[in-house]
Amino acid sequence: MSLLAVVEAPPPPAIDAASNERWALALRVVALLAANPAGIGGVLLRARPGPVRDLWAEALAQVTRVRRLPASADSEALDGGLDLTATLAAGRPVMRPGLLAEIGDGVLVVPMAERLAPPLAARLAGSIDEGGPLVVLFDESHGDGDNDERVSAALADRLAIHLDLTRVRLPMAALIAGVAPPAPSPAPAGDPTPIDDAVTALATAGVQLGIASVRAPIQAQRVAHALARLAGRSAIANADLETAAALVLGPRARQVPQPNEPEASEPETPPDEPPPPPPEGDESGDADENNAPQDLTDMVLEAAETALPPGLLDALANGISFKAPGGGSSGAKLRTLTSGRPAGVRSGAPGRGARLALIDTIKAAAPWQKVRGQREDGRLSIRHTDLRIRRFVARAQSTTIFAVDASGSAAFARLSEAKGAIELLLAEAYVKRAEVALVAFRGTEASISLPPTRSLARAKKELAALAGGGGTPMAAGIDMARRVAEAERGRGRTPLVVILTDGRANVGGDATRSPHEVALASAKALGMTGIATVFIDCSARPRPEGAALAAAMGARFVALPRLDAKAVVAAVNAARPS
Repeated sequence: MSLLAVVEAPPPPAIDAASNERWALALRVVALLAANPAGIGGVLLRARPGPVRDLWAEALAQVTRVRRLPASADSEALDGGLDLTATLAAGRPVMRPGLLAEIGDGVLVVPMAERLAPPLAARLAGSIDEGGPLVVLFDESHGDGDNDERVSAALADRLAIHLDLTRVRLPMAALIAGVAPPAPSPAPAGDPTPIDDAVTALATAGVQLGIASVRAPIQAQRVAHALARLAGRSAIANADLETAAALVLGPRARQVPQPNEPEASEPETPPDEPPPPPPEGDESGDADENNAPQDLTDMVLEAAETALPPGLLDALANGISFKAPGGGSSGAKLRTLTSGRPAGVRSGAPGRGARLALIDTIKAAAPWQKVRGQREDGRLSIRHTDLRIRRFVARAQSTTIFAVDASGSAAFARLSEAKGAIELLLAEAYVKRAEVALVAFRGTEASISLPPTRSLARAKKELAALAGGGGTPMAAGIDMARRVAEAERGRGRTPLVVILTDGRANVGGDATRSPHEVALASAKALGMTGIATVFIDCSARPRPEGAALAAAMGARFVALPRLDAKAVVAAVNAARPS
């Protein structure tokens, strides 16, 4: 199918207006990639495997050459390397080209980009910097955050366009037809926008959206120019800026822009004195006012707000710092030689569990055969320096330890929400390899109410009999949580301590120190272990004592006056070790 026929065909109707608008924007991205504009890097496509993503990929394959990066690819797959079969047949080193050289002006599609090995991600980022082919990353971790991995931040930053199709729903007729034509180019959108005004508007919008990357406004300007050329215009217009903001700035937003506060102005002219007339021959006042940079910035911000990342508004409403999509919740990565996910090879001799990488050993020895001389038996001459062993990356299991203040009149609310959060986390324990434990402190001591477990039935049984009341032995609760976390770390797991309290210690002091000072000492002891900690202040009016305890233990401080189980889970997932 020709590009002209694909572009002129109408887009299929979607189930709802939002999906229709998002799908039309996604198809415009396909047409943009077919034009192969320089300097945009490519696309980060967040979508679960399914017919919508397959339809988009089919549309891309119709208008440009597409190559997929194999799941087993290594650095040689990208840059080429020694062709072992040809080398053995020819008796001399024979090199083969890599994907980056073969694809030319096509598009390299990377499935499961959140699982891309760091060396490959770094090489792709370098290829983009060198002006290599466009790259499309399929990020399957977006949505409910149940994946362990996330897309490389450095690589994602180099891709101008971030597109989210997780909420797009298409009718069955469009999915069965299998034709996904890019949306038609827009009609000419009025007068050209001055370049200086466009640059100012994009940069200002990036700051107000909390985007830390300097590349984003530059990429947005490049996308706007590419859209203008795609529409047959030599200069960008306001419509191009709006589309570029929705594709580049909106998905990167980390905060909702606040309305501008009115600036202090000069005293107004009294009503009985009419304003002075404009100078003769000056007719540009209205035009300047209509095309003011501030108005252009507001337009760009409105367009970007249509593509804010999912979860941003909910996180801000709950007072939790927003974490980019794709965050995992498993334990830390552990390098191992025996089991786990393959992570390349390195020099070394097999033994003590290390496995020989036979093919890589032969590749290392093949170029040296003529130098070493031919053996009488015709076999390869392999030296100790040629030996290669396999490396694996395993992920440690994680344990979340809740230390809940079960004292006072507010204990019932804290315990009930803690129980709800534990049940929500346990429901995901099987896919996240996570265990949950509960430490309750009240009266004069702390106790382990729920040992580390993945059993939801056992947790419900143990939590049902948990009661509250009495004083607040903060130091005892922190010490008990630290001991449980250190025991879990001794088992090879990655612990995370979550403390729910109002921060007001009133039990546990001695003759020389107050209960709060003793709690501070316990908090410092927990901080010295390096164990990740979240301190949730659930009092109606957070006080400085809670923030001081959080600072002493190096914890993430979250104030949740309106305690909610889902907000607690969001805070826990945002603070888990990457």
